[in-house]
Amino acid sequence: MKVNMLVIGQGICGTFLSHYLEKAGLSFLVIDDARPQSASRTAAGVINPVTGRRLVKTWMIEELMDFARKAYEEIGIKLGIQCLTETSIVDFFPTPRMRLTFLERQKEESTFLAMPVDEKDHLQNFHYEFGYGLIKPALLIDLSSLLNAFRKKLSAAGQLMESIFEINALKLSENGIKYQDIDAEWIIFCDGTTSFTNPEFRNLPFAPNKGEVLIIETEGIPMTKTIYKKGISLVPLENNLFWVGSSYDWEFKNEAPDRIFRERTELLLLDWLKRPFTILDHRAAVRPATLERRPFVGFHPLYEHVGILNGMGTKGCSLAPYFSNQLVENIVTQKPVLPEADIRRFSKILSRP
Repeated sequence: MKVNMLVIGQGICGTFLSHYLEKAGLSFLVIDDARPQSASRTAAGVINPVTGRRLVKTWMIEELMDFARKAYEEIGIKLGIQCLTETSIVDFFPTPRMRLTFLERQKEESTFLAMPVDEKDHLQNFHYEFGYGLIKPALLIDLSSLLNAFRKKLSAAGQLMESIFEINALKLSENGIKYQDIDAEWIIFCDGTTSFTNPEFRNLPFAPNKGEVLIIETEGIPMTKTIYKKGISLVPLENNLFWVGSSYDWEFKNEAPDRIFRERTELLLLDWLKRPFTILDHRAAVRPATLERRPFVGFHPLYEHVGILNGMGTKGCSLAPYFSNQLVENIVTQKPVLPEADIRRFSKILSRP
């Protein structure tokens, strides 16, 4: 079998890379082992324009958000699904100081921060003492529907191999790569945490962190696609189900859900929600984050047919479409990848044996 591109992984990066390869008229095969607890399948799918306690704008957010809107609408039309909702985040202030911080930042950043007309309008569902602010617009991506629909499309077209990729079976040459009976010009690794041990990319400064979430059922809170936040986030799914999380654990023993997270989050919910709830599921995944909090995009400085699209961390829903497109443009037209994301910034450490 001959293809232009072998894509390893069908998370959010592998999905959008495949989408843009198809648009460019390049043939490809995706290899993915369908891990249900991958970072892409555990994430809430929220694109939040501000970040951290200081409520600073996310890196490149205006450009990324505009691109994301178009990208998710386009791929949704291709798949016949609606996977993008424009929404707002109700940010409850946990302390008077956080209220003051929000008000101060709003004076400087009125694009995404606003105060509501009535700060008491959520008291029937939530306990809160210090009011709330609004973060808007935010985007909510239905990752489950998107990844599942795209997987069906790949399978129907014969573009998916459901298998664990065996790195030892990969053979490199001056003209391309060979894997089992597949010959390709390029291979791109979009395999999340698996790249941590990839011989070609393990020297990159990954900084993995573990995230955990609960899936709860509760009645009474409107299913309006509004996202609620008070230390933890409450993100609507469907049929009175909500995604609750997430944690950011930089030191962890394993990838399994942790009892302490569940107990702590349950106590927070009991203190915050006025509605009874039932915990239906507890999930955990390791995010492929980076020390610089910038993605890894591009081709290996020593092996020009071997590339990577990874390291999106918590911002995968906004970064993956944008940099998937950049990588395909780089392949087709040699347009450079944004320097802050191009892995050639690590040429020295990637060239080490």
